[in-house]
Amino acid sequence: MKIVHVVEPFASGIATFVRSLVENLNDDLHIIVHGEREYVMKSAEVKMNFPKENVRFIRWKSAQREISIRKDTVAFMELYTILKRLKKHIHIDAVHLHSSKSGFLGRLACKMARIDTVVYTPNGAPFLVGSTKLINYIYKQLERLGSVFGGRVVCCSPSEWEAYQALGIDAVNINNGVALGDQDLSRNDPFRIENQRIRSNEVPVLPRMAPAVKPAKFRVATSGRIVDQKNPALFNAIATYFEEFGDFEFLWVGDGEDRKQLTAKNIRITGWLSSKDSKDLIAGSQVYLSTSNFEGMPFAVLEALVLRKPVLLSDCIGNRDIVHKGLNGDLFNSDEEAILKILQYYNNQDMLQVMGEYSQQLCVQEFDIHSTFTSYRDLYKS
Repeated sequence: MKIVHVVEPFASGIATFVRSLVENLNDDLHIIVHGEREYVMKSAEVKMNFPKENVRFIRWKSAQREISIRKDTVAFMELYTILKRLKKHIHIDAVHLHSSKSGFLGRLACKMARIDTVVYTPNGAPFLVGSTKLINYIYKQLERLGSVFGGRVVCCSPSEWEAYQALGIDAVNINNGVALGDQDLSRNDPFRIENQRIRSNEVPVLPRMAPAVKPAKFRVATSGRIVDQKNPALFNAIATYFEEFGDFEFLWVGDGEDRKQLTAKNIRITGWLSSKDSKDLIAGSQVYLSTSNFEGMPFAVLEALVLRKPVLLSDCIGNRDIVHKGLNGDLFNSDEEAILKILQYYNNQDMLQVMGEYSQQLCVQEFDIHSTFTSYRDLYKS
């Protein structure tokens, strides 16, 4: 198959999502029409992480983040020209639009270019994240108008799907998924134990665990861009409470334009690291913390599940689909609630390993990468 991906914010989680599609649908040709946000990451750096065998890139030069009638008209005409040319010279089997700006302009361009198989993944409902009610209202009307142009809306979490259904827009849900790599799934597997109990009709006996080596500090970690969406001010407020406790360390793996909001003296900002180094730091933490204002289905949190981390997440769309309360973590609505949970985890550290094991098995059951991309390929074929 020949699949065209249209991506305006070619960075961070969306770039991770597209790369996962490309890597797991490696028998297909993927043409990525992309914008660039240099202040986040240059597109040349993003491209280095993509396989070369089945990927081609086309720069969407006029794409930009802000809403502007003049600039968006120029971006639309450029995108329409690119898609029309691709349709003429190759047989396009499907067009996949990523994020709200690409979704709106892309669906209109596909309709005009008479491209029928169109998939749109918002990766975060735009009408829930505006700074004012007016902005959210405008985004709602744009989403409704965009749905008139055609295409299949695919949400990446159940709570995002519910938001689109409430808006009157028909959609399907395909959870984001992550690879498990070489993680050992057999050790202390609570799902396996429960299944054995059901089959044998016996009371389960949890396996005996080796005592964990107590780290120098109790580390609470997060990962991603330091931007308003991730709410670094809330992360800082939580960390500030623990400034006078020498046993606590707060870690932000990543960087961003709002790093100046992280002022607590117990916060360490690593900057951008390799995937391996990032995972090593998260794996050495006791708890993964997300303070996001909104998410689609955050890959960083899913990767924390794979690494057997308990997760403490802000109660927002996307995040709330990942937590089974009290089993693999908890949700919170304020810095006070998060602080109380962290104190509870610190004073009951024996339970963290069990919660971490449940995290990984939850990822196996609900966020399986093979199920995700099989579902997407079926959509492309339809």
